Amino acid sequence: MKHRVLATTLVASVMAFPAFAQTSSTTPDQTTASQPAQSPSQTSDVSATGKPLQPPAREGFWGRVNPFARKKYVQRQTAPIRDRLNELDELTATNGKNLKDADARAQQGIQLASAKASEADQHAVDAGNRADAAQQTATQANTRIGNVEQVVSNIDQYKASNQTEIRFRPGQSVLSKNAKSALDDMATPLKDQRGYIIEVQGFSSGRGQAAIATSQKMADSVVRYLVENHDVPVYRIYVVGMGNAPVASADADSKTKHMSGGRVEISLLKNDLEQLASSNSAAPVNQDQPTK
Repeated sequence: MKHRVLATTLVASVMAFPAFAQTSSTTPDQTTASQPAQSPSQTSDVSATGKPLQPPAREGFWGRVNPFARKKYVQRQTAPIRDRLNELDELTATNGKNLKDADARAQQGIQLASAKASEADQHAVDAGNRADAAQQTATQANTRIGNVEQVVSNIDQYKASNQTEIRFRPGQSVLSKNAKSALDDMATPLKDQRGYIIEVQGFSSGRGQAAIATSQKMADSVVRYLVENHDVPVYRIYVVGMGNAPVASADADSKTKHMSGGRVEISLLKNDLEQLASSNSAAPVNQDQPTK
């Protein structure tokens, strides 16, 4: 009798166990269904893209307790987390790429600005050099203008540079060897020069027109020699026959006296025109090359 009661109790317990398991599996779902649904903004189960995570599947009692189903269950539970991590990795990679692109553009802009600044500095240096060259040219031009004005104002002011005296025998107008040598020494340096004149004055002993004519002949012989042998232009020679005009003595206290015999005084007179020409030829010429 006792064995029958024990067997009946065991069978009843076995039959009641599935019903208990069914009741346990449905109770959490009913509890979840009875709770009000939360909005996506109030829950933290939201992915990086704004999509909510999938809720856990209803597996029943055996799905949660069975050890052979736990690996798949873990995979299903961790799949949303892996998806979120993948999305975060993609966002991080996109942000990193955007940062690199922005940095590259910034570096390119900095290099372009630096190149423009260097080019502007070079242009400024070139402009400064041209300004200095222009200032130097203006200074030289002002100096030359001042010299020209001085020369123009003194164009008719001739100064004695050299003087030679040639003696003639009475009644003769032929140049001697010594006279020709003295004229050569005076006229040779005058080749290709400007701004000079030659003054030739003839003096002769005697009286009246005869002395003047004799002195003119001696002066003409000197002019003829200068023109024929040294190519001195005639317009640069001034000739006058003084005859027996008195000659002033070097001593201011002594009186003027008449000199006997014939002679010709040749005076070389120069102004500042030759000096201006020599300074212009020696002045450096500045050529301003245009810069690109």
